[in-house]
Amino acid sequence: MATTAFVTCDLLDDHPDLKIQVLIPSMDGKFFSSYGARKSFGGQIVTVKCFEDNSRVKELLATDGTGKVLVVDGGASMRCALMGDMIAESAVKNHWNGVVIYGCVRDVDAIAELDLGVHALASIPQKSHRKGIGEVDVTLYFGGVTFNSGNYIYADNNGIVVAQEKLVDL
Repeated sequence: MATTAFVTCDLLDDHPDLKIQVLIPSMDGKFFSSYGARKSFGGQIVTVKCFEDNSRVKELLATDGTGKVLVVDGGASMRCALMGDMIAESAVKNHWNGVVIYGCVRDVDAIAELDLGVHALASIPQKSHRKGIGEVDVTLYFGGVTFNSGNYIYADNNGIVVAQEKLVDL
């Protein structure tokens, strides 16, 4: 695995003077779950906002993602997945550290075998319909956290934290 192991609890304890945001674990009964083989992942944030259309997710994960994590605001839709195994394989091939999706994924057994961090609200077998709609590098807000491209995100089985600066070398 390409990233240095860390524990989000320790990141908070080790940096008490920094303004580190912590994702609220439940938003209207929705919880993030871990789906990828990497249980601890982080990196510089790239944001995308899309609703039931994974066109931009597919495009971004097909580019060089060295040291980066894609944060996707899918509007918490439970009607279709914004990433499946083929897009996740593209992310691995292009060196992304992880993907955080405020929405659903599919092909979870295959994703569980990939060297990629993946947190999402749920899984569903239905794919999205690509219409080429979505915004990249926009400010996102969900789970009580503001996500900006260029900031840093760290995720593990304890939760997800966001900081304006790098907290650990990845």
